[in-house]
Amino acid sequence: MLPFDRLRSVENFGHSIRTPGYVFRPTHVEQIAELLNFARRQGIRMALRGAGRSYGDPHMASGHIVLDLIRMNRVLDYDPTQGVITVEPGVTIQRLWEYTLEDGWWPAVVPGTMFPTVGGCLAANVHGKNNWRAGTFGDHVTQLTALLPNGEEVTLTPDDSDFKALVSSMGTLGIITRATLQLHRVHSGDLLVKAFATPDLGTTLRELDEAKETWDYLVAWVDSTAQGRQLGRSQIHLARYLEPGEDPAPGRTLSRQHQVLPETILFVPKSVLWMFMRPFMNNLGLWATNTAKFWASRTLGHHKVYRQPHVAFNFLLDYVPNWERAYGPGGLIQYQCFVPKERAESTFAALLETTQRFRLPTFLGVIKRHRPDDYLFTHALDGFSFAMDFKVTARNRRRLLELATTLDRMVLDAGGRFYFAKDATLVPQHAAAYLGQEALKRFFAIKAHWDPDEVLQPDLYRRVLRPLKNKVKV
Repeated sequence: MLPFDRLRSVENFGHSIRTPGYVFRPTHVEQIAELLNFARRQGIRMALRGAGRSYGDPHMASGHIVLDLIRMNRVLDYDPTQGVITVEPGVTIQRLWEYTLEDGWWPAVVPGTMFPTVGGCLAANVHGKNNWRAGTFGDHVTQLTALLPNGEEVTLTPDDSDFKALVSSMGTLGIITRATLQLHRVHSGDLLVKAFATPDLGTTLRELDEAKETWDYLVAWVDSTAQGRQLGRSQIHLARYLEPGEDPAPGRTLSRQHQVLPETILFVPKSVLWMFMRPFMNNLGLWATNTAKFWASRTLGHHKVYRQPHVAFNFLLDYVPNWERAYGPGGLIQYQCFVPKERAESTFAALLETTQRFRLPTFLGVIKRHRPDDYLFTHALDGFSFAMDFKVTARNRRRLLELATTLDRMVLDAGGRFYFAKDATLVPQHAAAYLGQEALKRFFAIKAHWDPDEVLQPDLYRRVLRPLKNKVKV
């Protein structure tokens, strides 16, 4: 039924989930329409893929079609005077900033890596280190066009009621084929950055909350091994845009050459650094690395203020190519939760203590500040997010699932939410608890109209959402 030569092993970003899929890479909208018609006639389901940077399974369709949009990567229109650009869904964040930065425009919201596509960023409605100030990726889209499984093509603006359903729907409602973005004006290719260490979780959250009034970006890197009174100690990085005139040479700093990340670190090619990291990917190595990083920040970089290119600050994880492979053959999963400000300290402390009790400490912990929004599948709220990376092995996979379920209950008890782009463990009842009946009712009503044959069924949909369909009265 499907051509064997299209069969591939499709992975998540963390290499912890692998499924077979028939991968098609269209270059034009007409090819997408043909594939949708074929899938509908044959009763085949489909998932959408951009750059495959999700930590979960939204871009997988086990044994079915994976529609990879990476070749639809054309810039369709650009106004360098107004900072408005129209692109196809396969354009990456890297291509976006490379195209516009020399004109003084930077994407208003970027994730922690520059490799995701615009289509993927809209499907997940990604956030950045400036969420409390700039909102989500979808907040800076002025218009988008999508092809629906029912054969219709729709063009939506933020004023349309379905705009905030399509954006955030993780590729389950329609296929975005073009998007127009309003970029952010910058007067320098550098940011002013302040870095300092905090002694505990309470101080970390207070510093982040106070900083949101005067800084454009903020993030805390958490030492997940610290215990007792030092629980949640962190390194905080704050950054703000430079004002006109602050940069004496904006032409130089806005250049692509100024932004490019170095090819080596301490004379070692970055392409092989992940191999040197692997021996430290155990509990002892984690403790040693986190302790060394914290005390280096405390002594050498405490309250250090410096300038750093946009790319270097925003895309720290891109410094080491293939860093995720350091976790070994089992890969990694990320657990990310969002908790209201009033409950964040007690909840995050309980999460950290629980991971330590399970003897599954997180290898990378990140806290950010957020603001609420009204997207259908929103993850945001007035509070903080906590992202934690866990190494997956054959021996600990079951315990990781038990840990995730335990953490889910704690987050839900605190009125928290979750993020489909990072999720690999959420169960239907927990998704229903945070999304709510009204959001699910509206989602399934739109899907019944736009995708009546349920062609768009990524593994995420089948794992989390489809089991809820008969429990929601549309």
